Amino acid sequence: MPLCMLVKAITLAAVLFSTSAGATIVTDWNNAALVEVRASKLGPPMVARALAITHTCMYDAWAQYDAHAVATTVLRGSLRQPESERNYTNKAKAISFAAYRCLMNLFPAGASRLATVMVSHGYDPADDSTDPPVGLGNSAADAVIAARRHDGSNQYGDLLPPPDCPLALVAIPVPYSDYTCYTSLNHHAMAYCIPLMLECTPLDIDASNHWQPLIGPDGVTQKFVGAHWELVTPFALTSADQFDGMALAPPPDIFKNAGHYYKNVNEILHFSATLDAERKLIVEYWADGPGSELPPGHWGLFAQFVSQRDPNPNSNIIIDEDVKMFFAMHNASFDAGIVAWHLKRQYDSVRPVTAIRYAMQGQTVRAWGGPGRPTEHIPGEQWMPYNPGSNLTPAFPGYCSGHSTFSSASATVLQLFTRSDYFGFSTLIPANFGRVEPGIPAVPTTIAFATFSEAAQQAGLSRLYGGIHFSDDNTTGQEVGALIGQQAWDKAQTYFNGTAP
Repeated sequence: MPLCMLVKAITLAAVLFSTSAGATIVTDWNNAALVEVRASKLGPPMVARALAITHTCMYDAWAQYDAHAVATTVLRGSLRQPESERNYTNKAKAISFAAYRCLMNLFPAGASRLATVMVSHGYDPADDSTDPPVGLGNSAADAVIAARRHDGSNQYGDLLPPPDCPLALVAIPVPYSDYTCYTSLNHHAMAYCIPLMLECTPLDIDASNHWQPLIGPDGVTQKFVGAHWELVTPFALTSADQFDGMALAPPPDIFKNAGHYYKNVNEILHFSATLDAERKLIVEYWADGPGSELPPGHWGLFAQFVSQRDPNPNSNIIIDEDVKMFFAMHNASFDAGIVAWHLKRQYDSVRPVTAIRYAMQGQTVRAWGGPGRPTEHIPGEQWMPYNPGSNLTPAFPGYCSGHSTFSSASATVLQLFTRSDYFGFSTLIPANFGRVEPGIPAVPTTIAFATFSEAAQQAGLSRLYGGIHFSDDNTTGQEVGALIGQQAWDKAQTYFNGTAP
């Protein structure tokens, strides 16, 4: 990543939220996890899994200090501590060792940063004691890591494609790599092209309904990130395809017929032609691309805000509430990624950049003219989304929207946890924050969300404004995400009250 983009990504994290005197041990470890996410090159569903695992390790350690809660693994309540030991100091130490050991497994490259976090809290990262509270934290992390060792994510890169797969096998394990031999129905990647270029390579589209990998400005061709993700063991879902038989997740609208194809194309062209400074800022704010905390982490920052928004003078209660809130929300986000990526793989649906260029090739369209340009008439085959980063669109199919599914699931859990849709979040975006073009915004501008629902809805709309998704990519993600959030919350309650089978 170019230095300027890295600085922008770091700035975005600071704009969204920063730790303060009101931070808790749980939000500190959430922040530590997000630091590692930003430094990694993981895709959105992998980030959702990593955050869910981190907070599951923390929850499982904490559960041993609760009168009723049980852990998610074979540990269950086998190490439950007596009431006299259920104090903030012991809980904080146990969950810190759980978080540290877990994050070391997920992000080994962050060893020095993670050790620094431990030391800042007065803990010795090398302490491998088996006695509580240190031993509880280490045992909880070990159990969760073991339970997730063969969950289908291919975290260790030891699952390989079948021998007859045309994809070249590599000798070095690639973490989270596809082992299902996905191949695009579009046999040729789309060459890099933007309206500012005088000449572009002619289009070569074999399957206009389906996702086409793009070649970036650096010459690198996209690969479907997470093509195997529907095979990952979920938290609360019965299966990745549990919503397939419902009207909530029908085939993409663009698949129906030529009329629907052009309807969707024209709608995104309208968004492009009416793209103003306000909508550009919304796109930038929610972009959550490489180098950021990605959509699952964005909602982790929102949960940090909720933690500090609703303080409690009893530190023992604060740690209990934070452990449960982050555990439930990030596991909902984890399940959201599994469903969204199942639908992406099942339908392999086209992105607007391919559909618009295919449908409008040889024609002139009125749209945003590219970085620094106004709305103007441009060749249809050179239309581009308004998307920060080097890739014009993400490296996976469109339907359904990950942003929408992650956001709706996370918002639902926060609503249920706080017993209200009230959010009350605001943040000041500095002038010239935009990464696509200067002057976005022209002056410092406040972005605010009165409710969790409003935030989730804007996250989805931002992808339409930017030309990244079609409308039903968003609506399906929002509707299914809400069900996923409710289901994850219900499952979390069984762990909290000790009734989980």
